[in-house]
Amino acid sequence: MGIILKPIDIVDDITKEEFYEKYLKPRRPLVIKNMAKKWPAYQKWTMEYVKEVVGDVEVPLYDSSKADPAAPINASAMKMKFGDYIDLIQREPTDLRIFFFDPIKHANKLLEDYISPKDLMGGFLDKYPSMFFGGKGSVTFLHYDIDMAHIFHTHFNGRKHVLLFDYKWKERLYQLPYATYALEDYDIENPDFTKFPALDGVEGIECYLEHGDTLFMPTGWWHWMKYLDGSFSISLRAWDKSWAVKAHSLWNLTVQRKFDDIMKTQFKKKYMDWKEGIAVKRANAALKRGLPK
Repeated sequence: MGIILKPIDIVDDITKEEFYEKYLKPRRPLVIKNMAKKWPAYQKWTMEYVKEVVGDVEVPLYDSSKADPAAPINASAMKMKFGDYIDLIQREPTDLRIFFFDPIKHANKLLEDYISPKDLMGGFLDKYPSMFFGGKGSVTFLHYDIDMAHIFHTHFNGRKHVLLFDYKWKERLYQLPYATYALEDYDIENPDFTKFPALDGVEGIECYLEHGDTLFMPTGWWHWMKYLDGSFSISLRAWDKSWAVKAHSLWNLTVQRKFDDIMKTQFKKKYMDWKEGIAVKRANAALKRGLPK
């Protein structure tokens, strides 16, 4: 059977009413082709332009290696000057990525070049845009966003392969306890179903983003991303109206994250081994019970 992937819905444009009924309310992912074509960024955001605007700032870089049990979540692998990194990803494949780059902090001028899609929904966190850069072949591991926001993720200067999974599949994806990411021991593109049988039959959505495409990822959707070219994206975040989702976000950001950091600091590999063991047990139990229903 394998992992069952359906193509994502794609529209050129969409009305607020249609977006609400078909995608926001049922929480279904969508690609919107023309949204960013109305932004100055669609023409302006070349590699040379972002290099010029950001300048010589030093940035943390992340790679695809498995997380260090003793390190805090999102600990960087190394640092490099932004311009040198942009040169690198244009020149050759690399698994080095810039994760959660803050344009407000580093390049205020970029804020003039995009428009939050408030014609589709409210709740945008305009003070928290995030940019992501990756070299050809680099991968963002399977996770869902800790703040449980809706995400409008627009890609520039290349292509990106994206796999998406509804939150209900979390056990079958081997979610680690007290974390928002999955076991890092399998390749979601080509999983070993003998070692990870719970992945067999998991249902997801597949899409490919090109320059200017905007991906709507509803709250709680798991996502895995692979840069097919050296390229970058910007994510605009919006709150869901549900108080239950907001409470889940607050729990993730405060209690869960703090507890996880303390346990990793105190028990390091022993704690991580325990987490991985629980993830496997939960996945096998969910498979046995035929979850999710």
